[in-house]
Amino acid sequence: MKEKKTAKRMCTGCGEMFDKRVLIRVVKSPQGEISIDLTGKKNGKGAYVCNNIECLKKARKRKSLERAFSMKIENSVYDKMEEEIINGKE
Repeated sequence: MKEKKTAKRMCTGCGEMFDKRVLIRVVKSPQGEISIDLTGKKNGKGAYVCNNIECLKKARKRKSLERAFSMKIENSVYDKMEEEIINGKE
C-alpha cells in the first residue's frame, strides 16, 4: 500500500518547509485584498507563514509576502494578521 504524500509548503518568514496543514495561508484575492485564510479554501494566490508572530514579523521585515504577491502590503494589513494569529491561539 502506498503512503499518501503530504503537501509541503515553505514559510515565508523562516524559509523552512512544513506540512501545509500546520502553516497559516495568507491569500491575495482576485480583487487584490490580502487576508488570512484559516480554511485553506479561499480563492486567490496563497503564501504560507508559520503559526507564530516571529515568522510573520520576519516575513514583514524581509518583504517576502510582498514579493510573493507582487504588491505593497500596508502596515495595517500586517497588524491585522498579527492580531488574528494571536487571537487564533487562545
